[in-house]
Amino acid sequence: MTPPLIPVVLSGGSGTRLWPLSRKLYPKQFIPLRGDKSLFQATVERVQCLDHPRGILVICNDEHRFMAAEQLRWSGLEHSAIILEPVGRNTAPAIAIAAMHALDQDADAHLLVVPADHLVKDLPQFQLAVSVAEQVAADRLVTFGVVPDRVETGFGYIEFSKAVSLQSAAGVAYDVDKFVEKPDFETARAYLESGNYLWNSGMFLFSAKRYLDELKRLQPDICEACRQAHAGRKQDLDFIRLDKQAFSKAPEISVDYAVMEKTDKAAVVPLNSGWNDIGSWHALWESSQRDRNGNATSGDVIATDCEGCYIHSNHRLVTAVGIRDQVVVETADAILVVPRDRVQEVRDIVVRLQQAGRGEVEIHPRVYRPWGTYESIDAEDRFQVKRITVNPGQALSLQMHRHRAEHWVVVKGTAKVTCGEKEFLLGENESTYIPAGTRHRLENPGTDLLELIEVQSGSYLGEDDIVRFEDAYGR
Repeated sequence: MTPPLIPVVLSGGSGTRLWPLSRKLYPKQFIPLRGDKSLFQATVERVQCLDHPRGILVICNDEHRFMAAEQLRWSGLEHSAIILEPVGRNTAPAIAIAAMHALDQDADAHLLVVPADHLVKDLPQFQLAVSVAEQVAADRLVTFGVVPDRVETGFGYIEFSKAVSLQSAAGVAYDVDKFVEKPDFETARAYLESGNYLWNSGMFLFSAKRYLDELKRLQPDICEACRQAHAGRKQDLDFIRLDKQAFSKAPEISVDYAVMEKTDKAAVVPLNSGWNDIGSWHALWESSQRDRNGNATSGDVIATDCEGCYIHSNHRLVTAVGIRDQVVVETADAILVVPRDRVQEVRDIVVRLQQAGRGEVEIHPRVYRPWGTYESIDAEDRFQVKRITVNPGQALSLQMHRHRAEHWVVVKGTAKVTCGEKEFLLGENESTYIPAGTRHRLENPGTDLLELIEVQSGSYLGEDDIVRFEDAYGR
């Protein structure tokens, strides 16, 4: 009997190398970088298409919980389990929590662990690799190694040796000799020429019990901290919250360092499926469709006499003339220009922004909430203008602001408004006024998106000027 396979989607990254699109509160896995779907959506739909997945388990941090839940709903997977990490502790503790959760469901459960921000173009090849790994996972901890097609210094490598016997003739698996760090160019070229090295994909398949046994043997402090955090978990709406104090005691360490590099039970399955970790603007350029001059563009872009560029426009027309091998990214509040061979240095820009306390590193002008979004359009002393969208059937909390009044103008859909003791409907082109100090609520009772313009005025307009009386999302 085939053990149940539980896909585990790790969604804790911040994606700082893809700033200014990716930000702390809206990281790259939730952004539609290629087409209409985000990397997170593509990942959950990819693992859902496997032969026998037993639900999907998502592990993310508290700040991203509503984005994860909403995008699961868009993919028709709204009943998937979502575990919230109270603090980031890297992949070894996260996978330990996933394993404990899986064992609560089935003592024979296997985990397929995949990051939420990777691209896999060839689904049949991915499915084949997973089926091979399942044959080996009875007594091995399996990782997936990407078949290299070029000299690459940005990835770790896996050296493999003898083949592992399989029940099926399709596919192949090998014993792992060693994991190696990101090499210099000459070393990477030697790896490629040898034919005995694969790129480390960061994806795994193993028995939940076997992983915990090895973790307990090699890293008992991680195992104990996660055991206590799991034992103290609580259900919060659609989310599972771990015990923060216990989980914080777990050392911050990756599964590679904690287990895979130390165990004698590691095996690797080659993966040749158009994999890309979308870890930089160069990687996104590589994975994008390009014109005859090697340019990849997104949004409202006009490029003349340009070669090898990635140009992205979010809000405005972006034009370029005569540039070579550059990355240009425009958002509503920031513009990035960097040579394509120096995109790794974007992280240094993010650090400088953090040190300066700049808000552009944290959030976009468009902020995502469980009920929809709001976007700052204009702001000056004592006033602010926002565009608010409320999803069908959703409602903001019953709330009050002490220092500001609000004017609402509906531009699309129907709004249900609570203002003090009054409750009424507003249609398109209708408006209302919410005085400071008045209890109020905005709801979308319809089946279409509600859009409105909000004008705030008062002595203080910060987001922390809010008193909630009732909230469906437990904030």
